[in-house]
Formats: sequence, C-alpha cells, structure tokens
Amino acid sequence: MKAVAIQTFGSPEGLAVIDLPAPIPAGGQVLIDTEAIGVGGVDAVIRRDGALAAAYGFKEGHVLGSEVAGTVAAVGDGVDTSWIGRRVWAFTGLGGGYAEQAIAPLEELLPLPANLSPADAVTLGSSGVVAHFGLSHGRFAPGESVLVRGAAGSIGIMAVQLAARGGAGAVAVTTSSAERGDRLRELGATHVLDRSGEGGEDAPAGYDVIIDIVAGADLPSFFDRLNPNGRMVAVGIVAGRPPTDFGMSMIAAFRKSLSFATFSADTVSEPDRRAVRTEQFTAASRGGGLRTVVHEVLPLEHAAPAHRKMDAGEVFGRIVLTP
Repeated sequence: MKAVAIQTFGSPEGLAVIDLPAPIPAGGQVLIDTEAIGVGGVDAVIRRDGALAAAYGFKEGHVLGSEVAGTVAAVGDGVDTSWIGRRVWAFTGLGGGYAEQAIAPLEELLPLPANLSPADAVTLGSSGVVAHFGLSHGRFAPGESVLVRGAAGSIGIMAVQLAARGGAGAVAVTTSSAERGDRLRELGATHVLDRSGEGGEDAPAGYDVIIDIVAGADLPSFFDRLNPNGRMVAVGIVAGRPPTDFGMSMIAAFRKSLSFATFSADTVSEPDRRAVRTEQFTAASRGGGLRTVVHEVLPLEHAAPAHRKMDAGEVFGRIVLTP
C-alpha cells in the first residue's frame, strides 16, 4: 500500500511516498480502508522537530497522521465482525494515518452519521474534542470573555463556535487577515484582533479565558491580556515552544492571580471523549449545527504541499488527504 513517511525531519521536503506491506489488525484492532485523512498541527510539529519526535520514539520512516475516516476492511481477534463494511472515524494515535489503509484500536472507533462526510469527520473528530475540553479545562462559564489565539485552524474554529454556543460574553480571535476575520465572525467571533492581539473595535480590555493554539515566542505577552483570575490554556504549539522563562510574566502580574495550563485530550477518559465526539458528529450532520471547514482536499501523494501550506499559514480550517 502507499503511505507517506518522514524521510528527514525538518521541512516538508522530507516527506516521501513509500510502499509498505498492508497492515494486519491485532487483537482489539480494526483495519480501515481510508477515504479521508486529517492533516493536523501535531503532524507538522512532529515533522519539524526531530528532537521532540525522538522523545516520543519516532524515527525516520515514521508515517504521520492521527485520524482517518473510511470503511472497516478487517478486524482482529475479539472484535465483532459486524464492524466490517461500516463507515467509521478513527484515531490512530500519533502516526499511521497517512496511508491507504490504517490500523486503529476498537475503543477509538466511532460510526459516522449518514449525513457526515469522511472529510468533515476528520476535520471535526479531534479538533472538536480538544476545543470542548480545552474550554472546560479553562473553567469557562457563560458570560465570560474568551480569546482564541490562532483561530483559523480547525481547533480554533471549533473553539470559537463552542464558546459562542456556550454563552460567552465576547469571543475574540487573533488571525492574520480581515478576510479570515470575516469568516470567523460568521462562526461566532465578536471581535477580530491581529496576531499580536491588537486592534478590534470595542474589543475587551482583558479576557477571562485564553485558548492558545499557537504558543511560540509571543505566548508570554498574552498574559497581559488576562483579567484578574484569568486562565490561559495552551492546547497546541504550532509556532513552537514558548521561551523557557515564559512564566516570569505571570510572576510579574502576581496580584492578578493568573493561571496557566496545558491541555491534551490524552488526559480525558475514552468514554468522555466518545460522548462528546458523538454529540458533535450528530450536531455537524444536521443543518444549523456545528460547522466544519475543509480548506482543501488533496491526494495522499500531495502531503508535502499540504504541509507547505500549513507552514506558510495559508490554511483556514483543515486540509484533508485522500488515497
């Protein structure tokens, strides 16, 4: 089968199409003929940072991709054969998804509603859960003001919608252009700021919750934008790691009682993830529910161009690969 692997860590040019034997599901696993493969920010982080990849045990030859949608082709021991032929979304872990066939554990499998396309499923499947529990991790409550930093990606788009649906008093976003700002307003944003957090007519002076997907060198400056008792939750590091002394900005504002946390969906129980994902899939499959934004659908062999678009900041929503 065809797959896309990291031949050299760093730039997208290190990605290559390779041939691999068809995988065989072990006990408790299923084999999926992929129809849609989500290209996520975590894929780019792993590809760029060889040291980080090594810390997780990834080496050259690692096949990227954490979520796929398609049809179950085979099952391992202990898995009900009635799964074969069913349309599903699946989380494959931190790799294995950029391929014509992918393995996933049964507990990370979810049937697709009839009206939800595979492309929409991989746009929502992980990002919606991260956005939901990221807001919960930040103890977001109705009436509070929320800032989503880096709102143009799939996690940010879901965070904007969920904050608005949850009764936020204001939903501000940072983004790179007025055009993107207009699109985010259609999804529930009330104020549009530039990447540094400036601008936005009548934007709040401070925020109760900041959902940060970006991190990077500028993360510390956003502590200044938190209200007293404000909470910042980092759910991604698409711009790289923050400075090692980033916490000094919080210490300098000691009397504001600020909080900072990281959040990974790995810390949420599988039943809780499943319940939220099921609800979100249902909402997205109905008119007037959650809106998924697919930036572009590309063939699997165009994984490198897809990553170049991500690195250049050209993507609004999610790129989806198809075998």
